[in-house]
Amino acid sequence: MKKFLAILLAMAMMTVALSACSSNNTGTTNNGGSTGNNTTTGNNTSGTDETGDTTGDYGEFTTVEPGKLIMSTNAAFPPYEMTTDDGGFEGIDVEVAAAIAEKLGLELEVADMGFDAALTAVQTGQSDIAMAGISVTEDRLKVMDFSDSYATGVQVVIVKEDSPIQSIDDLANVEMIGCQAATTGYIYASDTPENGGYGEDHVTAYENGSLAVMALLNDQIDAVIIDNEPAKAYVEANEGLKILDTPWVEEEYAIGVAKGNTALLDAINAAMAELKADGTFQAIVDKYITAE
Repeated sequence: MKKFLAILLAMAMMTVALSACSSNNTGTTNNGGSTGNNTTTGNNTSGTDETGDTTGDYGEFTTVEPGKLIMSTNAAFPPYEMTTDDGGFEGIDVEVAAAIAEKLGLELEVADMGFDAALTAVQTGQSDIAMAGISVTEDRLKVMDFSDSYATGVQVVIVKEDSPIQSIDDLANVEMIGCQAATTGYIYASDTPENGGYGEDHVTAYENGSLAVMALLNDQIDAVIIDNEPAKAYVEANEGLKILDTPWVEEEYAIGVAKGNTALLDAINAAMAELKADGTFQAIVDKYITAE
């Protein structure tokens, strides 16, 4: 009888031990460990599951592709975005986007296309963000959401050095003005004179700013309206051009995201605030824009 009781006791102890092992094998650990569904949570970490949902220090948000932050842009807008000799991309927007992606635990992927297409890509879910020196307007707010402003854009007028156009007021009498298609420069300039524009018949849209400047050099147009920093780059690269002293208009640049994607927008704003606070953002700007 004693031997029989001993066997029963041993079997009971083995059952308890097996039960304990089973209850501890849930795939969940604290402080950055896996939760068992390929999503990481915890301090200073983030993770992405197969659906594109990401969780971590910046909350949970969704991206187009797991582990990536896809940025649509028009890489012909120096110094904010431009191509490199080896086919890559550089510029203020590109480096800022890369810094945001790093904070969110994602890999940046840049998709170069026309300016209008870059905005549409976000709206149709082909990209997560759009950065291309994008100004916030009432019409764009109807179809996209925007981050907090990260830069002030000043639009100016480029003319030839011997041009009779000496001031902004002279633009009302010119035959043709060139602008980049779909930009606020084109939208405002092509509006009716009653609304402060010059009329569609006096404004030509180009795929990018460099084509507009080329048209100016070839006497196909009388002036180019474009943002100040790209304008300075184009004038420096092409002899015989100058920028009028008076700015044409001032606007705020922001990052575009899909309408209603509040979680991603909040994460971007939080990351951008940190980049500004720790000096990273200003260091990127200083790399491309020298204080005068």
